[in-house]
Amino acid sequence: MGHLIPLIELATRLTHFNFTITILILNDGSPPSKSQLSLLQNLPPSISYIHVSPIDVSDLQSDCTIESRITLTITRSILGIRDSLRVLSKATRLVSVVVDLLGSSILHMAQEFGALSYVFFLTSALGFCCACTLPKLDKIHSCEYRDLPDPVHFVPGLVPVHGADFPDPVQDRKHGVYQLFINLVGSYSDATGILINMIVVEKLIFLRFTPIGPVIRSGSEDGLIDGSGSIKWLDEQPSDSVLFVSFGSGGNLSYEQVVELALGLELSGQRFLWVVKTPNNKSNASFFGVANNIDNPLEYLPQGFLDRTKGLGLVVPNWAPQVQILSHGSTGGFLTHCGWNSTLESIVHGVPLIAWPLYAEQKLNSVLVADDLNVALRVKPNEKGLIDREQIAEYAKCLMQGEQGKILREKMRALKHAAVAALDEDGSSKQSLAKVVEEMKNHKII
Repeated sequence: MGHLIPLIELATRLTHFNFTITILILNDGSPPSKSQLSLLQNLPPSISYIHVSPIDVSDLQSDCTIESRITLTITRSILGIRDSLRVLSKATRLVSVVVDLLGSSILHMAQEFGALSYVFFLTSALGFCCACTLPKLDKIHSCEYRDLPDPVHFVPGLVPVHGADFPDPVQDRKHGVYQLFINLVGSYSDATGILINMIVVEKLIFLRFTPIGPVIRSGSEDGLIDGSGSIKWLDEQPSDSVLFVSFGSGGNLSYEQVVELALGLELSGQRFLWVVKTPNNKSNASFFGVANNIDNPLEYLPQGFLDRTKGLGLVVPNWAPQVQILSHGSTGGFLTHCGWNSTLESIVHGVPLIAWPLYAEQKLNSVLVADDLNVALRVKPNEKGLIDREQIAEYAKCLMQGEQGKILREKMRALKHAAVAALDEDGSSKQSLAKVVEEMKNHKII
């Protein structure tokens, strides 16, 4: 979902320039989720999708990382992707192929059909700079990046980053996914251009990418009906009084951490709206812990918690309309895993953050929002790797009622104005996308 949502939003923007868009859906044998199906079934008329021929991934180990699975799915789908592009090229004028940041291995295929090719880098400029620096760091250092004594300056002017905050796929240099990631970055040079989901930053203007963000969801989310009662409940709360708590589509906590989070929210005395999911069975967070959330996640909450916090908080199982919640006047803070989609949505709606990164590049995003943009508090796990209830209560009270929280809120609202301005008719992101569109329209297929 974290990849599909921004790709569909970009496709929707391109339809405003009279393009028709076809999305290629790869098939590794896993059934699509309800949210994925709903997204695809509610596409605008100018966007269609094709299911590429299914591939076999039964040989992959159960502990295979999600990045490895996605990359191998793409690699093994090459023939099916080529067949789909061949059909498209015969039926229409195929001017461009756009891939996400993990799909750069198929960029060369665009050249076979005389089309331009673009990488849509779905995360931050800091993430892009980290990715582009990795091949150089790979040659300079032999140790694990988390063991580097000093933080790394990717480019002048950007906040330095400790190796422990690098993305998960590069934290174990002996793992196969590490070399996959290095190879992916190397293939970015095959692209006509790199589109990045951010607003323009002066200190990064010299880098080779085109900022077209923020590309986020708008309006009714995923075509899903809100049965949670979240918006009705928010309508009854005071302005800026509610802390929204959600860890995204792929974020699960351990049972012990769920208990600490519940008791911390209770201890804080702050109003909260918590999207709770079934915990996984590990001591720390992981990707997609329990398939489809079959269990009732409310059963894992501390005994009496729901009764004790009735009126103070609302607990919603599995899903709530995040964009509508963040845009609501009663929402005053967001405790988030720092997925880039969620981070951009909070920026566009001016909601300050408590940054609680879980996986992928989320630690990197938390460094950006906490240390560079100064719009977030970043949690610090204890020696057991947990955020305990007292810490959680302090973070919540600080963000929602403390002086530091007021400062973060003011800075986030200033950032909101910059993001909205970038998408105005004469804004930097709107103009950048227009130049890319012009490049596509003027391309002559050989």
